[in-house]
Amino acid sequence: MNRFTRWVEEGKACLRAVGVRGGLTVLDFGCGSGNYTIPVAELVGATGRVYAVDQDRWKLRALMERAESRGLTNIEDIETAGDVRIPLADETVDVVLLYDVVHHYYFTAAERHALLREVYRVAKPHALISVYPKHIELHELTEAMEAAQFSLRNTCTLTLLVHDDNLEEGEVYNFTKEEKQDPIRAG
Repeated sequence: MNRFTRWVEEGKACLRAVGVRGGLTVLDFGCGSGNYTIPVAELVGATGRVYAVDQDRWKLRALMERAESRGLTNIEDIETAGDVRIPLADETVDVVLLYDVVHHYYFTAAERHALLREVYRVAKPHALISVYPKHIELHELTEAMEAAQFSLRNTCTLTLLVHDDNLEEGEVYNFTKEEKQDPIRAG
């Protein structure tokens, strides 16, 4: 059994702890070659859907080959041009995974804000936004998430698969989508 195959079972346990379950629609933004997409697809099952978004065509191709080899048909790969626009309808996603993507290497602060606005747009009311904040200061992440109308629900320490197929302990922050405040009603 190779490392990735072993990881899928561990990844399902990790994602189950986050809140992923059967029948959900999940967006894996910055999915790469599918380290989280594959376990998510297995968890949500045939009644669920996974949108795998990345700008790297070759990684998406590798992801879809992995999915095909495991008999998964509930993944839709979406190649972007590197921008933050998410080509999905409003309020269609139950869970958004932002694992090791909302940092300075990929996005300026303005681009990160635009991305989080997009996540807010596609997330259903009370959707779960799960973030693994590698390469960003925690205060920057929480400020950005709060500015985008997300509330911290909980954190959990999990074993995660990161670059080069390495396993490491990491803190995952789970947020929920808040209803936007109407300034007239709030005042």
